[in-house]
Amino acid sequence: MITLTHYLVVATILFMIGLIGVIRRKNLLLLFFSTEILLNAANVGFAAVAKFYGDLTGQMFAFFIIAVAASEVAVGLGLLVLWYKKNGTIDLDSMQEMKG
Repeated sequence: MITLTHYLVVATILFMIGLIGVIRRKNLLLLFFSTEILLNAANVGFAAVAKFYGDLTGQMFAFFIIAVAASEVAVGLGLLVLWYKKNGTIDLDSMQEMKG
């Protein structure tokens, strides 16, 4: 039988994968993917706790996190396309050198 602990362990593993991805990535697109993994880990945790306690509050939080993630992707990918057209790369190291 799958318990709350199993879901929280999966959420923790996902969160760690996303956190390592955010810390180590040099590519902006992979940084967005890692952020999505972080947000999905929070969603798994919220939904699991909501199911365990029989309350819909955690599921509502997960729904709002999904909405925030969708808007983050829309704005982030728009900026990514703009940056790629201007510089020809999406490498994060190229963002360190600001040119006026």
